[in-house]
Amino acid sequence: MSKTLPADRPVPRPGILAIDPYVPGKSGAAGGGKVHKLSSNETPLGPSPRAIEAFASIASKLELYPDGSVTRLRSAIATRFGLDAARIVCGNGSDDLLHLLAAAYVGPGDEGIFTTHGFLVYRIAILAAGGVPVVAPEKDLTADVDAILGCVTDRTRIVYLANPNNPTGTYLPFEEVKRLHAGLPKHVLLVLDAAYAEYVRRNDYAEGIELVSTSDNVVMTRTFSKIFGLANLRLGWCYAPAGICDALNRIRGPFNVNGPALEAGIAALEDTGHVQAAIDHNSKWLPWLIEEVSRLGLRVTPSVANFVLIHFPQSPGKSAADAEAFLSQRGLVLRGVGAYGLPDALRLTVGTEEACRLVVAALRDFRAGQHA
Repeated sequence: MSKTLPADRPVPRPGILAIDPYVPGKSGAAGGGKVHKLSSNETPLGPSPRAIEAFASIASKLELYPDGSVTRLRSAIATRFGLDAARIVCGNGSDDLLHLLAAAYVGPGDEGIFTTHGFLVYRIAILAAGGVPVVAPEKDLTADVDAILGCVTDRTRIVYLANPNNPTGTYLPFEEVKRLHAGLPKHVLLVLDAAYAEYVRRNDYAEGIELVSTSDNVVMTRTFSKIFGLANLRLGWCYAPAGICDALNRIRGPFNVNGPALEAGIAALEDTGHVQAAIDHNSKWLPWLIEEVSRLGLRVTPSVANFVLIHFPQSPGKSAADAEAFLSQRGLVLRGVGAYGLPDALRLTVGTEEACRLVVAALRDFRAGQHA
């Protein structure tokens, strides 16, 4: 019997090098002058002044380890949302928690389900855990409960649902989410990724707190990166059943939330006026963008988040890639979403009033065939 000779250097386990790394939105533009970064769904209002002050207050204590239990932040989250602090786990962004959930509940050969245009991190987390990604088809760029349930097998261990979804901006009403949960085997974990929940203004939407509170197999993840404006600090949290929290706390990093993020997060939660201002801004400019871009003859997917998905024709000189290059020359950075299976679309973050008006004007010129 032949023996397999050891490699001459460390080799990742099978499957790791088959993972496509996550590529974030661009930060810079080709042209000179002022740049409006509209590629990463960041809030145009920035963080709360209270959060900035809290961040600065810890500058003289950087030699100290943060609270590994994140007690004060979990308490602040629990107070703000009416939750049990013992059932909250915090992480280095909600991405951290999405990975931890896969690491805890998905093993080699197990299956994890997400939808066609779901957040790219789901696939990465499943593959990193040694699992098999299973893609459920969508209907009109929206998650389809029946399609998801149709993908469930005896190997399914986790289902990721972004609600609202990134990059489409679509959502499932709470009744549909409950129908999805009811159709899943009790040992399958349903992860409700509600990163954009604060922006949704629909009466039939719910972020998932009720379902987590009454179930043993549902987790809701949230982030401070969007409406709270703390993306640079990497801070997220989840609300989960006690047993799932216990599992996550056993494998998470002992200090996976840094001190400045902890302090800024508490202060951001307390500044409800700043959050309301962000909601009001988005409620005004999201529908304005949808209407104005649609008037240019471009199809826009209806969105409930803080971004819109704009679809372009495949014609030479009029494509999404052509539009992205044209806008970049004017200092307007949008997100190409070919990696999401949408090569003919760009995702546009709702920016400042100035940015919103500039984007519409630039798209008008692009459609008219004018040069940058």
